[in-house]
Amino acid sequence: MTGAIGATIFGVAGPVLSDAEARFFRAANPFGFALFARNVEDPRQLRTLTAALREAVGREATIFVDQEGGRVQRLRPPHWRDWLPALDLVDRVTATSGLEGAVRAIWLRYRIIASELANAGIDGNFAPCLDIATDATHSVLRNRCLGRDAGSVTALGRAAAEACLAGGVLPVIKHMPGHGRSTVDSHVGLPTVSTDRDVLEATDFAPFRAMADLPFAMTAHVTYVDVDPSGPATTSAPMIRLLRDGIGFRGLLMTDDLSMEALSGTPASRASAALSAGCDLILHCSSDPAEMQAVADVAGTLPPDRAIPARSIATPADMAALEAELASLLSGRARV
Repeated sequence: MTGAIGATIFGVAGPVLSDAEARFFRAANPFGFALFARNVEDPRQLRTLTAALREAVGREATIFVDQEGGRVQRLRPPHWRDWLPALDLVDRVTATSGLEGAVRAIWLRYRIIASELANAGIDGNFAPCLDIATDATHSVLRNRCLGRDAGSVTALGRAAAEACLAGGVLPVIKHMPGHGRSTVDSHVGLPTVSTDRDVLEATDFAPFRAMADLPFAMTAHVTYVDVDPSGPATTSAPMIRLLRDGIGFRGLLMTDDLSMEALSGTPASRASAALSAGCDLILHCSSDPAEMQAVADVAGTLPPDRAIPARSIATPADMAALEAELASLLSGRARV
């Protein structure tokens, strides 16, 4: 189809695209789609679904998935590999091969993941997490983090992002500007961080500043009191200005899932608030038809001055060799 592209990324109800969903997507023309475990059965089914989604909008829309590894991975055995939580992998390899070895292991991990995604017709990964783990980080996030300090998270995050790109998949850095100090699960409540801004600039914000050149970022549903005490980053104009002018991010900024309980109001009012604050894309994952229609109505279309990232082209790689190298690093046999 032709026409302006919607400022939305929508979820899908099940493993097969329904006729009603196809009609809605054809009319709404969302920027892209987000897949979850409910959409995944086997490789053949998944390739059929991703092709049907692109056929519905008549273009090569970006199809995203959460494939961090560990607890947050939507493609799982027996058809796809299982993965350690990111922080567990980093700790294991660092113990024998140092940070350099961990950086290599993370690159290998995400290069293999990217190959699996690309083979299924998925070309966007909601990863890497650039949040910094602390002893107080909520358990829903902690072992999804890559490290415990800004320097290591930056090095490991850069490796993950470059591996995704090498495998033909666009990475999404999250949760901007840093979710690691949250002691509340933003799926069920609104986290508040009261740390001084100068401390945040030197720590939590630093990995995002160092990786601000990447094409996509996802906001944190977290209130940073010293920047804007009125509400979460996703709907905060002062925070979005900081992301653009202070951190320097110029790519497409998407919200975290609009359905999470950290946000208040109706789906439409949440979408309107996020767009008014300066977000580019609304991520709505529930696949509820009425909610999607309401969000599409208020979201409108992506402004013409917002550049759409080019599709990443995979470079050839020997998957068996990469897997063997990663296994060697994880076992402690390899030294970098």
